[in-house]
Amino acid sequence: MTSPRNRFRTCIATRRVQPDTSLLRVVADTDASNRVIPDPQRRLPGRGAWLTPTVEAYEIAEKRQAFRRALRMKRNPDSSPVREYISRAQAAPAGINNRESSADRGMTTTRKDPSN
Repeated sequence: MTSPRNRFRTCIATRRVQPDTSLLRVVADTDASNRVIPDPQRRLPGRGAWLTPTVEAYEIAEKRQAFRRALRMKRNPDSSPVREYISRAQAAPAGINNRESSADRGMTTTRKDPSN
């Protein structure tokens, strides 16, 4: 029997199937109309896509317009927050797979309350 933690996902850039623990989840930001943000905690609402957390994979995804297709967006989104997150995570000694790394704490996204 497979444990719920042994989930496999496909990277939108490399198209390789990998355990979800080795990929970065990205989502369309609900506060900004056309922006993609990293979701290292894997808790943000909405459609998500999975990306190998390297600058090379990010550039492939950008070139192939993979963010737009995977997140079903009408036009190419601003994915610079994802690039910034990956660059910071690669520079951090803990790396991207440590969900409590300093890069995670430094790249938190603040959500606005829609009722205000």
